[in-house]
Amino acid sequence: MRLAATNLSLPFNADESALMMLLASELRVKQEDIQSLRITRHSLDARDKADIRSIYSVSFELSTENAKRVALLGLKNVGKLPERSEREPEQGTVPQDAPAVVVGLGPAGLFAAHELAKRGYKVIVIERGKPIAERKADVETFFSQGLLNTNSNVMFGEGGAGTFSDGKLTTRIKDPRAEDVIDTLVKFGADGNIAVEAKPHIGTDVLSHVVADMRNALQSMGVEIRFNSCMTDFDTRDGRIVSVTVNGKEKLPCCAAVLAIGQAARDTYRLLISKGIELVPKPFAVGVRIEHPQDFINRSQFGRFAGHPRLGAAEYRLTGKSGSRGVYTFCMCPGGVVVASSSAENQVVTNGMSYHSRSERNANSAVIVQVNPSDFASANPLSGIIFQEKLENAAFRLGGGDYSAPAMRVGDFLNRKKPEHFGSVAPTYRPNAVPRDIRKCMPPAISNGIEDGIRTFARQIHNFDMYDAVLTAIESRSSSPVRIARDENGEATRLKGLYPVGEGAGYAGGIVSAAVDGMRAAER
Repeated sequence: MRLAATNLSLPFNADESALMMLLASELRVKQEDIQSLRITRHSLDARDKADIRSIYSVSFELSTENAKRVALLGLKNVGKLPERSEREPEQGTVPQDAPAVVVGLGPAGLFAAHELAKRGYKVIVIERGKPIAERKADVETFFSQGLLNTNSNVMFGEGGAGTFSDGKLTTRIKDPRAEDVIDTLVKFGADGNIAVEAKPHIGTDVLSHVVADMRNALQSMGVEIRFNSCMTDFDTRDGRIVSVTVNGKEKLPCCAAVLAIGQAARDTYRLLISKGIELVPKPFAVGVRIEHPQDFINRSQFGRFAGHPRLGAAEYRLTGKSGSRGVYTFCMCPGGVVVASSSAENQVVTNGMSYHSRSERNANSAVIVQVNPSDFASANPLSGIIFQEKLENAAFRLGGGDYSAPAMRVGDFLNRKKPEHFGSVAPTYRPNAVPRDIRKCMPPAISNGIEDGIRTFARQIHNFDMYDAVLTAIESRSSSPVRIARDENGEATRLKGLYPVGEGAGYAGGIVSAAVDGMRAAER
């Protein structure tokens, strides 16, 4: 009989072979009675820095007789292995009179196309940016020279914004499709450990290869993928989408369109508004990136065990309040860098990124403050986007107008001193970070919220407010400030056949949840 056990605790540096002995002791059986032991989940418990533990969940086989004896023990952490639900949506019965068009090749679009292609549907994917190799070259040109390609950058291109990130796969959604996403990523080259670790990540260097291999597989399945192809219009008939216009000239007939545009596609939001599609403002958050030495974060989280190879680079997640607003850290990148994420001219935008090894000298995270639609007192559903653009334009001007980012030491920020130089923590943002008073590019509610947050976080991690830690502005795209309204079938409320999905549609918050949302749209 196949069983599962959870919450098996070992010292973090113990060999995993000790799991068999621990499990046998807990089940009161001989080690040889346990067959096919497999680790299904691993996490760290570092609350006691003197005794850091590895926590495991496992599956295993027992004979029916032994399983009955174990059941009599009434162990709360042992039971039958939950069966993985097999999803096979009902196949459509009406022949396609035109392809399904997928707009955008980020996680949502990639997995929507994959689900459709597996079942033999005709699919065309259009992506305004470039293939990953060309996109990486454009990104490096921007980082090194400050020359921005507005259609090929950290936000636009094959793989979407998630490709230039830590490749985090942690998600709070409870959906069996999430396991399918992980399995698919492993199939296309991601480390198999992502299926086990409680906080899995791929790393941008590995993720770019996974994305390219998945795209090659889609093409071998008959999916047509068009790069440098932006949706500039669409046609409707009898309340249904019937074609998509590419680059202002070519019309692609479609039986349905999956809209996986990503939150940087502000021109597409404006197109949707002009065509009568319902968009709704939603809460979001803005702030800055904070950088500390990774060694400091390791010591704060792991104590005397900091630097142990079994532990790797330490992470944190902190929350606080500033009046009625929440303040929290977001998208923490251990051993990573702060990246220039501008996608339009005259805007400075920051984000964080880690490679697979997480071996860079600094740790960085967003420190962001909640923003609500009520802050804008506007009926315009794009008021949040307008707010973001004002912040990004202000950061661009403050940095000198050449895509340098304004930045300052935490101590100067907290003491309201004019920044003149950086200290022991060197900012990692490229093309360049310049010492500027970052309060000048954001409203007081945001800068005061950041200050309150840092002071609160310093009570959770001692010396989080270290003088030489660096704040770089502006982190404005933690999530979309708008949602494209959709009905119970996942279609836009005012247009049949249009399926808004992913982060850009306001329904996801990361690689896995966006991919799952794309899969749901394909099934529908």
